[in-house]
Amino acid sequence: MGKGTGFGKTILIGDAFVLNEVPAIVSAIPFETEAIVERIDGKGWILEDNRMEVPGYIAKKKAHHLASIQRILDFMKIDTDKTPIKITLGGSLLAGSGVGASAASCVSLARALDDEFNLGYSIEQINHVGWEGEHPYHGEPSGVDNTASTYGGLLQYYVKDGKKGFEKIKAKKPLDLVLANTGITADTTKLDGIVKGAEEKDPAGFAAAMKTITDQSLEMKQSIEDGDLANVGKIMTANHKILIDMGISHEKLMYLCDKAIANGALGAKLTGGGMGGYISALTPGKELQEKVASAIEAEGYKVIRATIGA
Repeated sequence: MGKGTGFGKTILIGDAFVLNEVPAIVSAIPFETEAIVERIDGKGWILEDNRMEVPGYIAKKKAHHLASIQRILDFMKIDTDKTPIKITLGGSLLAGSGVGASAASCVSLARALDDEFNLGYSIEQINHVGWEGEHPYHGEPSGVDNTASTYGGLLQYYVKDGKKGFEKIKAKKPLDLVLANTGITADTTKLDGIVKGAEEKDPAGFAAAMKTITDQSLEMKQSIEDGDLANVGKIMTANHKILIDMGISHEKLMYLCDKAIANGALGAKLTGGGMGGYISALTPGKELQEKVASAIEAEGYKVIRATIGA
C-alpha cells in the first residue's frame, strides 16, 4: 500500500495571469488530500473518491479527474493492465473550485504511486507529475497550484521567458484568512479563453492591467514581509476590482467579498480561477476570523478557516 498527500492552496494575487508573466503570491493551506494506492486482482484501475466536497464538485469534475489519473499513470509508466490498482482519495481538504483540489489530487496520487512502486522520485519530479496531471483540468496549467501543493509554505511563483520558478516569502506576521465557497463549481478550462479574449479585444488595456497587477503583486510581497497587513488587504480588494472588470469574477464572489469586508475583513478577493469557487478574506486575529467566518456560515456558505505564513 502506498500513501501520499498534497496541500490545498489559496492565491492572494496573480491568479489567472501567471502565464502572462505576472508573479503570483500563493500559499499552501493546512488541509490536504490523501491518496492511497493498493494492488488488486483483475485488470486496470478503479477509483474510490471519499473526499469531502462542495456539493456537486466531484460529479462535475469527474471526466477531468479520470483523464488526469490516466495521464499521471501514463507519464509515470504504471501499466495497470499488468499491475491493477485501486486508488482511494480522502483527507481534510474540502474539494471545490479555487483551493487547488485538482492539484492536491494529482500531487497526492503521484506520491502514493511513487511510494507503492518504489520509484524514488525527487520532490521536483513529484511536482512535475502534478503539473502533468493538471492538464485535463486547466488546458495549459501555469504550475502555481501543483507547486504550492507539493512544496507547501507561502511562495512567490513566476514564469519568466517560459521558465517556472518560485521563492519562499517570509511573513513578518501570520495571515489569518477566511475562505468562503460560492457553491459554484467553475470550469477553469474556460479561463484561458476569457484572458485571451480580453487581450485581443483591448491589447493596450490588457497590457496596462498586467502592469498594474504585477506592481500590486510586488507591493503585496513587500507588505507581507513588512507585516503591513492593512496594505495587503487594500491590495486584495483593489485587485478584485480589476478581475471584476475583466469578467473573471461572479456576482456571488462579489457578494461574499462585500459581506466579509462589512464584517471587518481588511480585504477580500476571489482566489483561483474565478467564475465561482472561493473568495479569500484577510481577517487578522482569531476573533475577527471567527466573526467573518460565522457571518458567512450563517447564510449557508461553506467556509475554511486558515492561517498562512506562520
